[in-house]
Amino acid sequence: MAAHNGMKHVAPMEVSVEAGNAGEAAWLDDDGRARRTGTMWTASAHIITAVIGSGVLSLAWAIAQLGWVAGPAAMLLFAFVTYYTATLLAECYRTGDPSTGKRNYTYMDAVRANLGGPKVAFCGIIQYANLVGVAIGYTIASSISMKAIRRAGCFHQNGHGDPCKSSSNPYMLLFGAVQILFSQIPDFDQIWWLSIVAAVMSFTYSSIGLSLGIAQTISNGGFKGSLTGISIGADVTSTQKVWHSLQAFGDIAFAYSFSNILIEIQDTIKAPPPSEAKVMKKATSLSVATTTIFYMLCGCMGYASFGDAAPDNLLTGFGFYEPFWLLDVANVAIVVHLVGAYQVFCQPIFAFVERRANAAWPGSAFITRELRVGPFALSVFRLTWRSAFVCLTTVVAMLLPFFGNVVGLLGAVSFWPLTVYFPVEMYIRQRGVPRGSTRWICLQTLSVTCLVVSIAAAAGSIADVIDALKVYRPFSG
Repeated sequence: MAAHNGMKHVAPMEVSVEAGNAGEAAWLDDDGRARRTGTMWTASAHIITAVIGSGVLSLAWAIAQLGWVAGPAAMLLFAFVTYYTATLLAECYRTGDPSTGKRNYTYMDAVRANLGGPKVAFCGIIQYANLVGVAIGYTIASSISMKAIRRAGCFHQNGHGDPCKSSSNPYMLLFGAVQILFSQIPDFDQIWWLSIVAAVMSFTYSSIGLSLGIAQTISNGGFKGSLTGISIGADVTSTQKVWHSLQAFGDIAFAYSFSNILIEIQDTIKAPPPSEAKVMKKATSLSVATTTIFYMLCGCMGYASFGDAAPDNLLTGFGFYEPFWLLDVANVAIVVHLVGAYQVFCQPIFAFVERRANAAWPGSAFITRELRVGPFALSVFRLTWRSAFVCLTTVVAMLLPFFGNVVGLLGAVSFWPLTVYFPVEMYIRQRGVPRGSTRWICLQTLSVTCLVVSIAAAAGSIADVIDALKVYRPFSG
């Protein structure tokens, strides 16, 4: 039936184009929305922007907790699971026929179409809470990098003995101000250029981290680290070793989290043929392979150069002091990347709230009246609500400057439901996989295993946050 409906939409459009009334129709898709222009390359850029975030910088620390055997193995496993479940999720973009079925514009639309009921509410709470958490995390990460630029200059001038202390609060306010400006750009299609700039930046700082790691390893005269990771001793108790190892899983999960915006990215790909799912699978394999190679190199070289002393942020933990200008370039690249990544992650929240507001008050000029200035579409409601959202995430970031510890918690909490559970359940429903069949048992086993890993990683991260709260003062920056 879905295929039949899809054809009904397409046919008149094709007739009108042939009749010469192409003006309007040429700019519309089969559902009457603006024609999509995305390709495998732009989708890959969006994914790489979303995936290679600040998560890459904590991977050396994560591998240090797990060691040379379990560290790289965990990264490969997370990469495989993320890729596999992303291919299942790509199949759920259209309900029914893969080329002409009804399109699901967001992750929640896909859950609503395939599963319905209370699962939609559960998905919404997890997805949006995770996106808000990421926005707060990125605000903190960017301020740490801006602070590191100042500290690098201070160390260079005054020597490494100077504590070079400064507050990160002014940097968070600056980042928030920039986000208020960019958040006025209405939607994903208009920020493709921001995604490409951000993807280039992520490669820049990851490459610098990698190069410095290689240089340090060469100057050390060999690889540091051990097969089992940080050894239990004066600095690390056996309990801490367990908690930190579990938190390391959360950090790796966070570094791979992009499933929650995958459908939104897929919705930018131009109409079939080939079907969006085919293009998305290619984009996913390209971007997951690229990021995994990068992650393995950055994480492993960081561990090889520092061993047990690997900092929790490779470029701001001052494992490296010189060349200070190169560290500055890397940290500027991190900030520029996070400006773009923040937008990529927040657009689904913006769109959700604005759709609900439009549906609730369709006649309100406060919501509907727009003034277009270049790429910006200014409406009083959009200006008010998006600015308020950015202000809220900035204030929370200033309250919790040790959010680095919460990165593992964010990764752990969102990994199982968004990356594994919903894609598996939707795929089973859409493809009619019979309960009790070999395929069904394999998919459910994957889901349960990932749930156990998520719970363990969350426990490790919570233990770490409780430790940090014992010595914490609000707004201490």
